[in-house]
Amino acid sequence: MTELRICTWNIHKGFSQFNRRMVIHELRERLQALGADLVFLQEVQGQHHGHAQRHADWPAEPQYEFLADRMWPATAYGRNAIYDHGHHGNAILSRHPIAQSVNRDVSAHRFEQRGLLHCVIEPDGHTRVHALCVHLGLTARGRERQYAMLSEHIRSAIPGDEALIVAGDFNDWHNRAEDQWAHALGLHEAHSQLHGRPARSFPAAFPILRLDRIYVRGLRVREVARHAGNPWARISDHAALTALLSLQERS
Repeated sequence: MTELRICTWNIHKGFSQFNRRMVIHELRERLQALGADLVFLQEVQGQHHGHAQRHADWPAEPQYEFLADRMWPATAYGRNAIYDHGHHGNAILSRHPIAQSVNRDVSAHRFEQRGLLHCVIEPDGHTRVHALCVHLGLTARGRERQYAMLSEHIRSAIPGDEALIVAGDFNDWHNRAEDQWAHALGLHEAHSQLHGRPARSFPAAFPILRLDRIYVRGLRVREVARHAGNPWARISDHAALTALLSLQERS
């Protein structure tokens, strides 16, 4: 049996709520303290020329490399939103080797650039775990289209007998993700498995909305936790979610 501790967090491009403070250094400390084997990050700033000029301690490397430091030797970044002064997207940090990675555009319309970052993790050198990091759109109609793209990708790219984790910011204001796509694919939300409903994760200071999720297939959910309130709310407007999963090795 292999255990895998995972974390998902929308890091708000390394700035606190309402962009009051640059918090990327504090964010790295908090992220490392969680001790996750596999980290799913959304709103990761890959490059921003203006921030680098305005902040003397802005990291020289892309945020995902700065956050990975020496704790997560394997990283993957999916560049989604591209603009004149830089770009941002999703990232996956892993203690274990990343055998493959691909970033797929799942934008529902031209006003929101969204992506699906798919990595294949090998925790013990031969067991495969598929890790999908997502950040879905703000409109219900757009998310319906993205659920369809996500479902098509899973059915076509991931064997049914291999372990799967789909985590990120679903912006699922109305709690419809399970009915619209997850159940049909045999996926179960981690927090719901232990507590009946997804965790309230937004805003981090006083969470009301259940926007962030961890869906799994082929893994057992052993523990879940939400990291909200202080000091987490000083770092991002989203709470971080963690889960301890166990994977039965294939014979």
